[in-house]
Amino acid sequence: MNISIRFTRPTIKLLIQRLEQAYAAGDLRLVRRISALLGLAKNETVSEVAETVSVSRQTIYNWLKAFMLEGMDSLTYRWSRGRKSRLTKTQKKRLVELIKAGPLEAGYATGCWTSLLIQQLILREFGVLYNRHYVCELLHNLGFSFQKAKFVSDHLDEEARRKWREEMWPEILRLAKEKDAMILFEDEVIFAQWGSLGYTWAPVGQQPVVKTTGKRKGYKVFGAIDFFSGRFFYQGLEERFNSERYQNFLRQILNQTVKHVILIQDGAKYHTSKATRAFFEAHKDRLTVFQLPSYSPDYNPIEFLWKKMKQRATHNRYFPVFEALASSVEEALAYFASQVEEIKSLMGQYVESPVALPAAA
Repeated sequence: MNISIRFTRPTIKLLIQRLEQAYAAGDLRLVRRISALLGLAKNETVSEVAETVSVSRQTIYNWLKAFMLEGMDSLTYRWSRGRKSRLTKTQKKRLVELIKAGPLEAGYATGCWTSLLIQQLILREFGVLYNRHYVCELLHNLGFSFQKAKFVSDHLDEEARRKWREEMWPEILRLAKEKDAMILFEDEVIFAQWGSLGYTWAPVGQQPVVKTTGKRKGYKVFGAIDFFSGRFFYQGLEERFNSERYQNFLRQILNQTVKHVILIQDGAKYHTSKATRAFFEAHKDRLTVFQLPSYSPDYNPIEFLWKKMKQRATHNRYFPVFEALASSVEEALAYFASQVEEIKSLMGQYVESPVALPAAA
């Protein structure tokens, strides 16, 4: 026998609230009971609901009868003296594997785990419903921490990255020793006039504001840092990046040192244009060029310098005119040019071991 029942919107809203509370408390019996009522409210048959929550049809009838007679007061259980279910060592090991594989692999339409999602994962995979607060404690005990995620390109060539770590970098070190050369990691950055914002303290309910001109203009910088000495070469400009300006920056570097220069660069168009390649050929007696693997900014230490630069020069700052932005950036450039030890510390991934570079996240 099938039944048809309608719940008012306020009732459904209350049931959903109770369901969230049941999940938070880790009360699996109550989760099943409320889920069954919500299933009936969506016109699912008794048989479908019973199968979904893994109980008998008669149990569904009993729950519905109690709810019709007692309302929300029926949605409680007496405290049980029985031992709470918990994950075994084998299940915990499997849980670690599932979390490391990521929520997409587990069938969820998101790239990031939350405690609620992992609570649902544990219930789905092992039939154990933990309190959401305990889920966080469990994750900590299993070696996880709550961190901000980062994007990584889906175009990564893992084989190219492996060759860079294990073959190319040791070869670069050997060549640098042979030629008594500098190893320069080069990159470019744009410091936006509209700046960037972080968190700040403010009265509850009053979102803090920071002035901005809203102008889509930025101060551009070529930069290169030496692996051995921490020396910092840079050139600021207002115009856009192109092959000619890149070559001018490299000439500036060559004019400031008598050493052979090993240049490590990414695949920006003006790095690999026909004109730039001709420049490399014309200066091959003093300049040797290596390309980083595609989509691998984590292999370029100067990327970390740009982050420090932005924190010092533009973060949480207001620049009413472009000249104020340029002045702040130039001041920060001069400061870091004098901090060779701090720049050398950015090379950690290359210093610790010739092949100890991070794999893609």
